[in-house]
Amino acid sequence: MRFQSFPRLLGLLLTVLLSTGCGAPPTPSAPRTAVPPPSATQQPVAPTSGYPAPATAPAGGTTLDTALSTPASAPGAAGCRSQGAPVSPYRVVATYPHDPTAYTEGLLYLGADTLYEGTGYWERSLLREVTLSSGQIKREVKLREVAPPPPGAQANFGEGVAIVGDRIFQLTWQSGFGLIYDRTSFTVLKRFTYPPAGIALPVEGWGLSYDGTRLIMSDGTAKLYFIDPEATFNTGVLALTGQVEVRDTGVPITQLNELEYVKGAIYANLWNCDLIARIDPATGAVQTYLDLSGLRTLLPVTPNVTPEVLNGIAYDATGDRLLVTGKWWPSLFEIALPVARTYLPLALVAPPPPLTPLHWS
Repeated sequence: MRFQSFPRLLGLLLTVLLSTGCGAPPTPSAPRTAVPPPSATQQPVAPTSGYPAPATAPAGGTTLDTALSTPASAPGAAGCRSQGAPVSPYRVVATYPHDPTAYTEGLLYLGADTLYEGTGYWERSLLREVTLSSGQIKREVKLREVAPPPPGAQANFGEGVAIVGDRIFQLTWQSGFGLIYDRTSFTVLKRFTYPPAGIALPVEGWGLSYDGTRLIMSDGTAKLYFIDPEATFNTGVLALTGQVEVRDTGVPITQLNELEYVKGAIYANLWNCDLIARIDPATGAVQTYLDLSGLRTLLPVTPNVTPEVLNGIAYDATGDRLLVTGKWWPSLFEIALPVARTYLPLALVAPPPPLTPLHWS
């Protein structure tokens, strides 16, 4: 064996170790129930059109169970089409109980085993505080009670939520306003309107997140809007500071839904697909996708409930955990993503060439 072959073999050995998941994130210590990994992920896809899936509110006299068992469209990745950004691998770390009657629109985790969740579906729209490990609802406020519709009108449809300090911001879908709650008491502090005067968009409220400085809002288009939360609170009007169009290899990716800011990137559910796009907030470029359609195989069968599309992303910054669920899903999942490598010498020859950094997103 010639001497220069040894570095080549070392590089191949490192490649094998990488492919087997060497260096995966450690399992957090929070209460959990272990579950097997999902089926292999599929190719990245773009969403179909239309929102929300239940086109109309349940007719008078329709029971909750009947309404939940008959969604108006088929969810999941079927019917979506591929784009160019790669699919990032993931593994399921834990499952937690989730209220199968919650039509999840916004999901937040700030520690202490506590989730904040905003839900939609007209008169069932609410804001609640939930214990992650048990799924127990600590408290909730109904949108129809704090923002009642005009007499004879349909109730407002709740959408994304975000926490800024001691305030919780909540959007509505087509009512043209959002609410700002006190985080401690859940009392409404203020109402704000959108779109701002003289600006055509955003007309609808979909997802909402906070990057530590700005609110980030989606409206079902390929646009993400950046918002000054303090100016919005002070004026009662959505205070836009900028926007970016989300594209994958030049193709606009529309119907961006629930949002979460995670370590410098925006994670966005794509409505009507069990997908999450990881987006560069500076350029709007889709960096990777998470195809979580395999999670459906892990959902328990719940009588009279048909799980709808994936929607709901929460990030635990302290534990470095990503939590995901869906509309009318009976489970919430903790998933782990691969750790980025700075470089990997795949093959070295004499004289060795310069090393090229390889990143795994």
